[in-house]
Amino acid sequence: MTTTTDTTEPKGALTIRTLAMPADTNAAGDIFGGWVLSQMDIAGGIAAAERVHGRVVTVAVEAMTFIAPVKTGDVLCVYTTVERIGNTSITIAMEAWARRNRVADRVKVTEGRFVYVALDDEGRKKPIPR
Repeated sequence: MTTTTDTTEPKGALTIRTLAMPADTNAAGDIFGGWVLSQMDIAGGIAAAERVHGRVVTVAVEAMTFIAPVKTGDVLCVYTTVERIGNTSITIAMEAWARRNRVADRVKVTEGRFVYVALDDEGRKKPIPR
């Protein structure tokens, strides 16, 4: 995945939007990177589950690049794209964008690539339908 900070439009489908709250800040007043990572994991899990039509679990974070800080009051928007489908695994590419002051001004803050595995009802790996 190539890091691009000059992109003006998000790539992928808007999967989640959430408001960054004061409880999620570090001592400098920026939102914790772990909070952003968890929001991306949720979005990736939603995208993966929709594609495999069932349960998925996160097995790897292959890439994660923090580009700009997220501030209290920003609306974090996570966009997802199915990048690769294997026999039982699916790779989701993601971009997180912050809408500053809850308006149209947005900036790309993070991008990443997460891998999920499809599971059956007993928690065993299952093939992903083509």
